[in-house]
Amino acid sequence: MENKIRVLVAKPGLDGHDRGAKVVARALRDAGFEVIYTGIRLTPEQIAEAALQDDVKVVALSLLSGAHNTLFPKVVELLKEKGMKDVLVIGGGVIPDADIPGLKAAGIADVFTPGTPTAKIVEFINEHVK
Repeated sequence: MENKIRVLVAKPGLDGHDRGAKVVARALRDAGFEVIYTGIRLTPEQIAEAALQDDVKVVALSLLSGAHNTLFPKVVELLKEKGMKDVLVIGGGVIPDADIPGLKAAGIADVFTPGTPTAKIVEFINEHVK
């Protein structure tokens, strides 16, 4: 049996718009990944716990509300506290280009903004998850 890369797609914070996250989740599933979509309005603690319980290799965070500089690094911090240092964390959503270097410095492997072809996300995950 083939081991599929398990990806958690999550929407932290109070952001209630999830169409983009669902598009990405579907594209990842279509590309052969095992996808767990957690839904909207989760705390970083809930996301980290779900990642631990589901033994994922990737956490894909999506946010449109502008709280990415706080919530994305918090998820990374909590994953590390849970011993999940090897989990690839990626971000997406409406994120200003000026914020991307800080997010990467905080442990977000890459950030995919609106208009990014989903094939690019698939390729990135395949290249960075062993």
